[in-house]
Amino acid sequence: MKASSAPSTGTGDGSPPPSSSAPPQRKLTVTQRDQLNVEGRVFEILQSMNGASPEAQSVMLELWRDKHIEFLAKGLRQLGPSYCVLDANRPWLCYWILHSLALLGESIDLDLEDNVVDFLSRCQDDEGGYGGGPGQLPHLATTYAAVSSLITLGSERALSSINRHKMRLFLLRMKDLSGAFRMHDEGEIDVRACYTAISVASSLNILDDEFMKDLGNYILSCQTYEGGIAGEPGSEAHGGYTFCGLATMILIGEADKLDLPSLIDWVTFRQGVECGFQGRTNKLVDGCYSFWQGGVLALIQRILSIVNEQLKSSFLEEGKETVESNCSTSSSHLSGEESDLDEHPCEADKTFNKSTEGQFSNIDFNFLERESGWGPLFHSIALQHYILLCCQVLEGGFRDKPGKHRDHYHSCYCLSGLSLCQYSWSKNVNGPPLPNTVLGPYSNLLEPIHPLHNVILDKYYKVHEFFSKS
Repeated sequence: MKASSAPSTGTGDGSPPPSSSAPPQRKLTVTQRDQLNVEGRVFEILQSMNGASPEAQSVMLELWRDKHIEFLAKGLRQLGPSYCVLDANRPWLCYWILHSLALLGESIDLDLEDNVVDFLSRCQDDEGGYGGGPGQLPHLATTYAAVSSLITLGSERALSSINRHKMRLFLLRMKDLSGAFRMHDEGEIDVRACYTAISVASSLNILDDEFMKDLGNYILSCQTYEGGIAGEPGSEAHGGYTFCGLATMILIGEADKLDLPSLIDWVTFRQGVECGFQGRTNKLVDGCYSFWQGGVLALIQRILSIVNEQLKSSFLEEGKETVESNCSTSSSHLSGEESDLDEHPCEADKTFNKSTEGQFSNIDFNFLERESGWGPLFHSIALQHYILLCCQVLEGGFRDKPGKHRDHYHSCYCLSGLSLCQYSWSKNVNGPPLPNTVLGPYSNLLEPIHPLHNVILDKYYKVHEFFSKS
C-alpha cells in the first residue's frame, strides 16, 4: 500500500505558505478616534458648503448677528441653575457677554449698565482686586475680567469705580520672589497670573518697575523646546499660556528675550486640517483658540522687526562659526582686526523697550501705531470658515466644535478670533479691512480689538485717555 504524502508546507519553491489571514490591525487610541470623528464632522460641513449654490453659500457664511445678541443679552440678565458651577466666575460671565456684545456693535441700556457696575463694585475687595463674586477672595483672573468689563462699558462711572490705589497694592502683593505672580493669596504661580496682573496694571496706568523685577526671566523659563510657552517651567506648551506670555513680554518691553522664530513655528503648526487651531500638540481643534493662537500671530505681525533681528543674529552667528572653523589655520591674518560680524548685535525694536525713566504707560498705545509688516502668519480665511461654519450655532452663540453645546466663553473667543481674522490684512489698526479679507457678506464685519488686552479698540483709547489724566 502506498503511503500518503505529507501535507504541503510551502509553495513548491521552498518559500513558506502565504498567511491565511490578514495581519491584525493596530487598535486606534482614544485620541486618534476622537480626531477622526472631529475631522469627519468638519468634512461633512465643508462638503455641504462646497456643494451648495452661491446663494446658499452666502447664507451659510452669514454671521447671525441678531441671534447672537439675543443669546448674549439674555445671559447678562439671567442664567439657568446649571450655571451655579460658575459662581466663582461671575465677573468672567460679565466680560464674556459684554465683550461679545461690543464686538457685535451692540451696547446695553443704562439701567443694566448700572446693575453691572454695582455688582462688580460688590466684587471689589476692600484690600484691592476683584473676587469671583461678592465677598469672595480677590483673584487675578477675576480682577482682569472685572476690569475688562468696566473698560468695555467705558462710562465715567464704570471707570471711576476701580480703586486704582488699592489695586496697585493688591497686584504687588501677588508678586512672587521668582518674579512671577500668584493668582491669589497663597495661590498658584503661572504665566496666566503674570498676564492678568500686567494687563490690568497697564490698562490702569499703574505699571512701573516694581512689577518688572525678574518677570521676563520667569516667562522665558516657561518657553519649551517646542517653541510655545507653558503655564510654568517644565510643563507643556499651550496656546492660552503662549498668548499670555508673549503679550506680557511685549507689555514690559522684553519680547526680544523670547525665541520668536521658534514660537512662530510652533503656533503656525497648530492650525490643522479642520482650518481651526488646536491648543496643544496632538489635541483636538477648539474654537476658542481662534483667539488664543490667532492672537499670538496677530501680536507677532507688529513685532516682526524683533523677529528679523533674531533671524539676522542667528544667521550671522552661524556664518561667524563657519568662518572661524574654515579659517582656523589662518588665524594670524585676522589677529588685531575687528570682524564686521561683531558690528551688528541683535537689538530689540526701540518701540517696545523700556524707557530709561522706567515708564510703561505708552507701550500698549505705541504698539497700535506700528504697521503690520506682512499679512497674517496663519490662514485667516480658512479660520473664518471654521468659526462661521463649524462653531456658529444658528440659534445664537458659538461652540468649541461640531457636536458641542454653545456657551458664553466660546462665543467671546470665537468672535474675538473672527475680528482678528477680518483685520489681519490691515496695516493700520484704524483702517477698515478690504472686502476680500472678510469671509461672507461685509455685514459680518466686527469691531476691531486691542490685540494685547482683548478689549474693543475704541474702549481702549477711551480708558487710556481717562487714566492718563489721573
